[in-house]
Amino acid sequence: MGNIDSVVVQKRLARFRPEERPVVEGVFDRLHGASSASGAGKAGTVLTLGMLKPCMGNIASDSMIKRVYAGMCSMDPGVAPPPPRAGVSREQLVVFLADVLRGTAEERAPLVMAMARGAGTGVATCDQIIEFLQDLVSAVVQIIIQKGRLQGWKPERMADGSIGVKLLAEQMSSELKPSDQHTCDIPCLEDWLFRVSNVAMYMDLLIGEGLNVGLTSRPPPTLLPPCRETPWEKLRCLLDLSVLMFLTPQLPDGYNTPWKLLFSTQLHGESFTKIVGSCKGRGPTVLLIKDTKGHIFGGFASHGWEVKPQFQGDSRCFLFSVFPCLRVYTCTGYNQHYMYLNQGQQTMPNGLGMGGQHGYFGLWLDSDFGRGHSRARPRCTTYGSPQLSAEEDFTLDSLEVWGVGKPPEEEEGATGGKRSVLDADPEVQAMMEMAGKTLHSQGLREPEEDNG
Repeated sequence: MGNIDSVVVQKRLARFRPEERPVVEGVFDRLHGASSASGAGKAGTVLTLGMLKPCMGNIASDSMIKRVYAGMCSMDPGVAPPPPRAGVSREQLVVFLADVLRGTAEERAPLVMAMARGAGTGVATCDQIIEFLQDLVSAVVQIIIQKGRLQGWKPERMADGSIGVKLLAEQMSSELKPSDQHTCDIPCLEDWLFRVSNVAMYMDLLIGEGLNVGLTSRPPPTLLPPCRETPWEKLRCLLDLSVLMFLTPQLPDGYNTPWKLLFSTQLHGESFTKIVGSCKGRGPTVLLIKDTKGHIFGGFASHGWEVKPQFQGDSRCFLFSVFPCLRVYTCTGYNQHYMYLNQGQQTMPNGLGMGGQHGYFGLWLDSDFGRGHSRARPRCTTYGSPQLSAEEDFTLDSLEVWGVGKPPEEEEGATGGKRSVLDADPEVQAMMEMAGKTLHSQGLREPEEDNG
């Protein structure tokens, strides 16, 4: 494998477990072997760009492979004489692998700079960072597909993946804090990498899978939740893999809970009653809405929906936009108007809402199916979200509801307790609460008998 005795290289190798170090050191010879077998080059003292293509070409674009090569060439292995300009030395490759797979934000920042800018030093523009991210996200999606890690999702029955790649790249770049000239220096990238952890995770996955660096201490990350019992042959999902990769970590249970389709206008028709029947008591859900102007947005409901004229849910709920931009809007703490679902009442609004207030929701679907609104001037009080739909009052194009948690178990003795007059008419209770009246009868209920 060669004699790697640089102090810099040895310190980098020390970050890996003893059994992993031969794997890392062996990548150089393996790349030479793969390139020789494919006719891309012959064994020697350096790696060339052509030697990377046989092993990375099935998952990464040519532009991404060039970026990886530029990152390798930028490494300073701390040896004399300096590495040759005609390729990547063995020492440079080891330092590159260590900084990608085990590096800090400070070590990865110059690497991202080199991969975004190519040759040269200095600063990168925001557009260059976005282009780098588009290549990176696209490669990650290809790895998920090529390695069979789809978890039941069917990208051919989902939204346009190329649009999703651009949306996720733009969202990740939105966390940058560039200069007034819209450029990023090394400290800017360090701060960004420290806060946006999925950049490092995606780079780790690309290099680990692309160069086949199998490390026992770090198995490939899970990037998609399981998808269960979905009639893909009849469905064209509003999500794509990149958007799903973004939304899933925002959920309280993350990747652990399977997603299950509960309602789709494509499958179940246009009926508010069917929406209520599909959502009620089914545990946490994700709502996805597309309006007739092409905007896609929705919300996460942390609790199973209940039909009642009061707000429900908790601070884990959030709203989000998918198109034209990918963003999540979490609770502001201003009020507790997280979720609302009502039907068949005369004096209270009938429909499904999240955030804001009656008549002025952050997201609202009217019980008169097909109409809704997203009102925020300038922001929804509950979630801090802007107007999510193309127009304040929108017409629904399609709707999906996904179950993303376990349905709540039936409460024991749910029908056995004493009932107040307010239980019989929750509309009266809601109106009294809105008027600020104290519900004295709530404290006058007879205690339930202890059957234990």
